[in-house]
Amino acid sequence: MNPVFANLPTTIFTVMSGLAVEHGAINLGQGFPDSQGPDDVRARAAEAVLHGDNQYPPMLGLPALREAVAGHYARVHGVELDWRSQVLVTSGATEALAASIMALTSPGDEVVLFEPAYDCYAPQVRAVGGVPRRIRLEPPAWRITDEALEAVAGERTRLVVFNNPQNPAARVYAPEELKVLADWCVRRGVIAVCDEVWEHLVFDGRRHTPLISLPGMADRCVKIGSAGKIFSLTGWKVGFVCAPPALAAVIGKAHQFLTFTTPPSLQAAVAYGLGKDDSYFDGMRAGFARSRDRLADGLRAEGFAVIPSEGTYFLNLDLAASGLNVDDESFCRRAVVEAGVAAIPVSAFYETDAVRSVVRLCFAKKDETIDAGIERLARARRLF
Repeated sequence: MNPVFANLPTTIFTVMSGLAVEHGAINLGQGFPDSQGPDDVRARAAEAVLHGDNQYPPMLGLPALREAVAGHYARVHGVELDWRSQVLVTSGATEALAASIMALTSPGDEVVLFEPAYDCYAPQVRAVGGVPRRIRLEPPAWRITDEALEAVAGERTRLVVFNNPQNPAARVYAPEELKVLADWCVRRGVIAVCDEVWEHLVFDGRRHTPLISLPGMADRCVKIGSAGKIFSLTGWKVGFVCAPPALAAVIGKAHQFLTFTTPPSLQAAVAYGLGKDDSYFDGMRAGFARSRDRLADGLRAEGFAVIPSEGTYFLNLDLAASGLNVDDESFCRRAVVEAGVAAIPVSAFYETDAVRSVVRLCFAKKDETIDAGIERLARARRLF
């Protein structure tokens, strides 16, 4: 057995969701919305199943969707892409990450990861013989600095995986930090694989700036997006890769031997959805921001220190700043068993030297779920 996968522990997400079911708890840990996504996009998928082609679509994706991705990013981010040579469709963003890392990493290459990090990054790097090099980010700012980048850089540094907006930190990186990262990539000759699946979920007047749009990055950046996050259709698993032609061609070859292609009905529906006008995206953000504020305000009223959520549909509690002398995993385990609410300890997003005082919550829930979650987290607070 491949030790990279054989030795992986059961993820904390599986553990906490299992405990939530066992104890009848409210699940604010797992990151998916209560809603089922926009009716018109789902109707397009149903129509395509019944009246469209259900055989193999082109390996790189339906031309209609690849054109829609390029047109969408030109409209919302000002990024110009040739859909024929720079855009391909994957079966979700995790597959896009796997194909990109597989295509761009050789055995012995070093890949820089920012922690806390999505838990698929390091195993994907190791599976192709790469060596993860970690930069530890700390709350509440979670800032990226040139000093930290230079400290991990070496002769074999080939790739950096960059998540913006960042899960679990709920951070939208400022222009000056993006410039630091872009300048470092250019100076060091590093390719950036950018996990930007939360690009539309930014709040309080912020705008997402793709790293690929910064000077010097058009030829060394892979931009990854997700229809599941954009349209709250997490089960659809439709992702996009945007990259310069030389990189996109090799990523496409890796994709060919992973999933090969993605259901054409879902691709057709996403192509339609990406053409929706700004009112949809504005309304979606406003709805999530309202839920964020409902959860944050309720938790502050119960004495919790809430770290600001700038993007994604997560926010974090700082246990130490809340006056609680307990680590995040212990808090989460007692909260789900004794108070009936599931959350995620952010220490699970680190491999070593973890921050152990931060708890992640998902606010993509109905009002009644959020309100009950606040009441139960207050009950959990009284346990310590």
